[in-house]
Amino acid sequence: FAQKDVFQLKDIEKIAPKEKGITSMSVKEILQSLVDDGMVDTDRIGTSNYFWAFPSKALHARKQKLEELESQFAESSQKKEALQKSIEKSKIGREDTAERAALMEELAALRQKKERLKAEIDKYRECDPDVVEEMRQTNKVAKEAANRWTDNIFSIKSWAKRKFGFEESRIDKGFGIPEDLDYID
Repeated sequence: FAQKDVFQLKDIEKIAPKEKGITSMSVKEILQSLVDDGMVDTDRIGTSNYFWAFPSKALHARKQKLEELESQFAESSQKKEALQKSIEKSKIGREDTAERAALMEELAALRQKKERLKAEIDKYRECDPDVVEEMRQTNKVAKEAANRWTDNIFSIKSWAKRKFGFEESRIDKGFGIPEDLDYID
């Protein structure tokens, strides 16, 4: 800010230790952190990097931040006022009266009745035609799958008899296949 000039890194490495007491080894790190924080600007021109920081930019950034915060404050204040008005508006007609208390009790009783009826419906759900039909479809799919696996077992037993010459009872005993295995009707 003091010199209001543009510098290269090597110039800053010479000036900083003399004027500000910064060790020359840490100048590059400090300069990079200032660039990252937006306090110092940098640009590459040709093969050189130039660094600068002018007081007017810092002032402008602070003014912009102040304006942004003021607009957020104004917006939040308006939102607060609108919510206060909404609260006041919704309180109208909700005063505690005997009629309101009776209606609230009736509402609570009706909600309990609804829950009881819902529980009763759930108790008889298994008799619902849609549920019964869904169970029939599930049973049909399970029956087809069981018959398909039974067919696969018979095919493997037949192949093992032809390939290895085993007896059927020996195959059944070796693989734990029940003797009365058959298709499901």
